[in-house]
Amino acid sequence: MQLPAAFIEKYHRLLGDEAEAFLASFDQESQSGFRTNPLKPGEPSASLATASGKTQVTNGYFGKVAGKSLDHVTGWVYSQEPSAMTVGELADPQPGERVLDLCAAPGGKSTQLIAKMGDQGLLVANEIFKKRAAVLAENLERWGGKNVVVTNEDPAHLAEHFPAFFDRILVDAPCSGEGMFRKEPAGIDYWTPDYPAECANRQKKILESAMGMLRPGGTLVYSTCTFAPEEDEQVISWLLDKYPLELVELPKLAGMDDGRPDWGDGKPELTRAARLFPHHFQGEGHFLAKLVDQRPVAPAKAKKKRRGKRPLDDDLALTKAEQALVGDWLAAMGPDLHPARLVKFGAQVYAVPAAMPALTGLDLMRPGLHLGTLKKNRFEPAHALALALAPAAVSHTVTIDPADWQRYVHGDTLAVTVPKGWALVVCQGHSCGWGKVVNGTLKNFYPKGLRF
Repeated sequence: MQLPAAFIEKYHRLLGDEAEAFLASFDQESQSGFRTNPLKPGEPSASLATASGKTQVTNGYFGKVAGKSLDHVTGWVYSQEPSAMTVGELADPQPGERVLDLCAAPGGKSTQLIAKMGDQGLLVANEIFKKRAAVLAENLERWGGKNVVVTNEDPAHLAEHFPAFFDRILVDAPCSGEGMFRKEPAGIDYWTPDYPAECANRQKKILESAMGMLRPGGTLVYSTCTFAPEEDEQVISWLLDKYPLELVELPKLAGMDDGRPDWGDGKPELTRAARLFPHHFQGEGHFLAKLVDQRPVAPAKAKKKRRGKRPLDDDLALTKAEQALVGDWLAAMGPDLHPARLVKFGAQVYAVPAAMPALTGLDLMRPGLHLGTLKKNRFEPAHALALALAPAAVSHTVTIDPADWQRYVHGDTLAVTVPKGWALVVCQGHSCGWGKVVNGTLKNFYPKGLRF
């Protein structure tokens, strides 16, 4: 790999005797990995059979998964570079928390966060760029989390909507990407000696917005996929000087290095951060730091009744007839499905997480779990709902074999011997999508844009 001369000189100066091993690592193959999904009701045996080993992260493995495999398209696995897996692992969100992934696309860390939360509480996954936000929403839909909202917002505008709201915020900041040079060599073309400092300025603005959304006593996790001190230790030093934060010790997995005080402003606590160098850790490279807000936590106030105010999301409410259509369909298909907060966007119906404040004023890619579409006097279920349900939770299913699954995802109809009506299509324990049985034929409702 042809690295810029200024990059080589910089890391010779910073790393000294270690520089040769560090620079030589760029000529080695990039590392691939995947995580299994604990929200799904089983182990993805086909993908696990291809794994070359276990990473140090819960549910993490070395190896590649096929993008058109049953495991991948039903969300039982997620492809993720091994060092990137450590971010969600060490962020360690807890069930019931209100969590923000501020720079979330393409979604690897968001899927890990909601899994570690046990799909309880609220995860807001945000991405400023529209196309990347669409990819983020698609990946989270496949993963099957119910308590997830996907936004497409500038961090500063998001901060106006969520003042002092989140228990935990992850800022996996856009950076100079030095840790991705092996995987994405085109990134080398963008690198200049001044680029890390430019990225650091952008990162500080994002962090200012994040701090406005962090509740007193909350946790901020900052990470980058770069080795540049300007974007790592120096940004953390700036944070500690500007805000009442404590940098807490990260549990170092094997191969992780301490942060480098001499690369920041000499603060000894910078050793509590973690560096993942590719010549020490089996991955591409990362920097992580966890900080806890030191402002006193105010006693919880009793919630006041919203007298004289319109109900939350009143302008998005379903009519009583529409509520009955949705409720009757859900009751017939799964007795445990009782979403408390329904909204509609056009004809599309969503179940909004209970902890989510008002939706009005946000650019939303996914305001919650997509339940389906209101048609004339009927309700048609969404693919997202199928992927969020375990087969055991659904009263009407049709089980197909892998050969029929290939025909199903191609869009073909199938001959079946189950009662008429809607059915969840299941293959090897995987919820695959919806079909409607008419006269012994399964009409295919696998989304046209996903067929292959």
